Amino acid sequence: MSTTEPTPHVTAVPTVDVDRSDDAYRAWLKEAVRKVRAESGRSADTHLLAFPLPEEWGIDLYLKDESTHPTGSLKHRLARSLFLHALCNGWIRPGRPVIEASSGSTAVSEAYFAKLIGLPFIAVMPRTTSSEKTRLIEFHGGRCHLVDDPRSVYEVSAALAAESGGHFMDQFTYAERATDWRGNNNIAESVYAQLSRERYPEPAWIVATAGTGGTSATFARYIRYQQYDTRVCVPDPENSCFFDGWRYADPDAHSDAASRIEGIGRPRMEPSFMAGAVDRMMKVPDAASVAAVRLLERVLGRKAGGSTGTGLWAALRIVAGMRERGEHGSVVTLLCDPGDRYLDKYYSDAWLAEQGLSIAPCTRTLERFLETGEWTETAA
Repeated sequence: MSTTEPTPHVTAVPTVDVDRSDDAYRAWLKEAVRKVRAESGRSADTHLLAFPLPEEWGIDLYLKDESTHPTGSLKHRLARSLFLHALCNGWIRPGRPVIEASSGSTAVSEAYFAKLIGLPFIAVMPRTTSSEKTRLIEFHGGRCHLVDDPRSVYEVSAALAAESGGHFMDQFTYAERATDWRGNNNIAESVYAQLSRERYPEPAWIVATAGTGGTSATFARYIRYQQYDTRVCVPDPENSCFFDGWRYADPDAHSDAASRIEGIGRPRMEPSFMAGAVDRMMKVPDAASVAAVRLLERVLGRKAGGSTGTGLWAALRIVAGMRERGEHGSVVTLLCDPGDRYLDKYYSDAWLAEQGLSIAPCTRTLERFLETGEWTETAA
């Protein structure tokens, strides 16, 4: 005798359809992206300046002059990338503020882009940030929220975003992923294009200081992607943890003091600092950074910020090593921002005395190197 299994009762499951599209928002977003991309189209490339070295050394040194961007610093590229990244991710909304934790230059550039698309901007910065940077942020329509403890900028920024319904841009997390490191007119592609007719078109070293680490990551990734042999060196100032974190592979490395070289150095290992992509690091004394940036003014007639001095000191030290080993080639570092933002700091003898910095020994090292080709670091 056969039996028939009962047909199970099937309950139909309805389609669930939630549509959050908003025509007004989409129209605003398209216009915001258009404005940011159009701004890029109006920007010419930055110059690659030659630093004079004796021809017979067979070594060429260049500075990529990022101070000529509309907001006067390397961070203009980063701010543009961060805004496009956040807009296309749906994180930035019309009428709501953009908040950033910054030591100044990124905030200047982000204030510029926020104003471009009609949004409020708040910069959370250490109280020690130069007054000129504060003025520039306000000039571009931003508001400065100053904190006494530089380590608190992250938490304060996140809290302000939560209170206002705005977006915390968080450059220290997103700098390395917001930039198109494969090309598309990034800084690395620009440098190699500008070197194409030089006697050493593929540099032996690129020297990039790190605040977020986004620039060093862009260079390192582009170099690997294009299969170049160039190495990347990241110089680190005093009161920054990047060097120790990289040297000892310690993601928890930290510094309890704030960097005196604005724009670079951090109290913690930032998520956007790609330590594994860095070939070499150098711990540069702050006095050396100031001595180098003052040397730059004497040699090229250009004032620049302290981070440029950190990179220049490291680049010249690399040149000295190449010369000692009989190597020929080129080295590229960055002119990050103009020195008129720091007249009351790196160009002020009173500030140096207040900080207990003596630049005379470092100045002698640099001058002797350029005169004789020998690198000798001397005590005070």
